Amino acid sequence: QGAKNKDAPPIYRGKALAWSVENQTLEVEMHREPCNEIGTTMLAELELLADFVRTGAGGARAMIFHSSVPKGFCAGADLRELHDGILARKGAGSNKVQMALEVRDFIERIHHVFDTFDTAPITTIGAVHGFCFGGGFELALTCDVLVADKSARFAFPELRLGLVPGFGGIPRLRRDLGNAVVRDLLLTGRSVNATRAQEVGLVSQVVGRGEALKVARLVAEQAARFDPTTTRLAKAFTKPLPREELDREKDLFVAMVASPVVEEALRKFVESTDVRPYLP
Repeated sequence: QGAKNKDAPPIYRGKALAWSVENQTLEVEMHREPCNEIGTTMLAELELLADFVRTGAGGARAMIFHSSVPKGFCAGADLRELHDGILARKGAGSNKVQMALEVRDFIERIHHVFDTFDTAPITTIGAVHGFCFGGGFELALTCDVLVADKSARFAFPELRLGLVPGFGGIPRLRRDLGNAVVRDLLLTGRSVNATRAQEVGLVSQVVGRGEALKVARLVAEQAARFDPTTTRLAKAFTKPLPREELDREKDLFVAMVASPVVEEALRKFVESTDVRPYLP
């Protein structure tokens, strides 16, 4: 599943990601404009990162995800790429079965990567600002701890596209929070700010604008003080992977993505002149 590069580099800078290990912390910077959308480019580099994590993360004891893009952490899946891909495959004569298989492959690759981050035997921290929507929210939910600055907003806008979140978001959110919060976010599509996210237990700390990465580094430094085996066992106990629900989500997403409702919603998104079309 996905890239199998066992020589994933300890220092890397690509089109979407950059990372290095400093002071026992693997810092992962997302830097793809306009807002770190997750498409084939981002996924390929996330697979490289996952390989690096699986092979020991360069001895790191903690990992931080953060964004250097001013608009936010991540606005979600690359919907323009998804829309263009659907049209191209239809134009090439692909049938629904062939398209479903391609979507399934992409989703399996995403889940394989996100499951790696979720279950990594080190403490993982998300430093969040601005937009944290859809697939970006799902990436954040793989982290053990979230530090959000006051600009952060979290949302699952997928229902407006005729879809459910497909990168593991609902099972991971339901593992961590109550169903009332899960259903509110999913069924209304509205966003919640950092303060509300802390109130419901999604975010551990809310900090001033521009301060999330600095605070996340302090969290990583604290987490690195403990015995590695103790950290691994404690994390596995408190954060089990919801495998059955994740598998059901994949099936549902693949079944829904071929719907005419999805194609029309994607068309409207791509043709939108709104400067921020990914807002719920």
